[in-house]
Amino acid sequence: MTQQVDIPAGERRGAVDRAAAVLWPAAIANLVANIAIVVTGGAVRLTGSGLGCPTWPRCTEESYVAHGALGWHGAIEFGNRMLTFVLVAIAIGCWLAALASRRRGDAGGGRSVLLSTVIALGIPAQAVIGGVTVLTDLNPWVVALHLLVSMAIIGVCVVLLDHLRPVPRPAASPGLWWTVVATYVVGWVVLYLGTVVTGSGPHSGDLDSRRTGLDPQVMSHVHAAAVYALVAVTVAVLFLAVRSRLAVLRRAATLLLAVELLQGVIGFVQYFNDLPELLVGLHMLGAALTSAALAWLVLAARQRD
Repeated sequence: MTQQVDIPAGERRGAVDRAAAVLWPAAIANLVANIAIVVTGGAVRLTGSGLGCPTWPRCTEESYVAHGALGWHGAIEFGNRMLTFVLVAIAIGCWLAALASRRRGDAGGGRSVLLSTVIALGIPAQAVIGGVTVLTDLNPWVVALHLLVSMAIIGVCVVLLDHLRPVPRPAASPGLWWTVVATYVVGWVVLYLGTVVTGSGPHSGDLDSRRTGLDPQVMSHVHAAAVYALVAVTVAVLFLAVRSRLAVLRRAATLLLAVELLQGVIGFVQYFNDLPELLVGLHMLGAALTSAALAWLVLAARQRD
């Protein structure tokens, strides 16, 4: 018969704290890495290297790695594929830290494991979607899905961070809550339309890749109209948060508005300068930050003790 050994409460609490100390930086690394892969994926596209490795999961029919005959486009595309393994390593490390935290008695460990699992499973799913983009010769609608899944993963990373270190805050009133929800929905419409604009424009990722067939100028105006709507509802949330004295929600709305305004400036400058690659890359970074800020806005409107 096995004798159960009681672990002193102080020792158990110390083990939980040590696990949490590892989990927090791992969760931050998850967020940073998933934002970074959006930027590096954009670099692949903007350098015309989307088919630098012309097939998947191999780089060529004969090799899993790029070789000299593929030139620098092959090196760029293969390098981006290798970064996926860095994301996988970070995600697994975060998942193991969450699992250790739960096993040591952390009351919120189960949710940490769930969120870490979603993030970890999202990365290989992204790899498969990325493979489909190559196998379909960079179909713009598949490429759009590839980017939007990354945006969703970024949002889950923010949820995990908020779960690990929640900022105490009261709940927003029902009217304010639905304004926040509307902002989130409009924000995702903006992100989606951004992918449609890109899929209709010149940056296909490869000279021979087809476009959506939509007029890029018309889609740019549709996208801009959605951005105006997003700014309007964000300002409404900010006004109501200030009036309701909800400090956390006010900070979240201010952050989102700042990202939106910066994105707007970059968007207008790139539009009137024929979409220079550097500005388009910065705009993609801004899109990733927008996704993170939208997630934080929704969380800030929910009560946490």
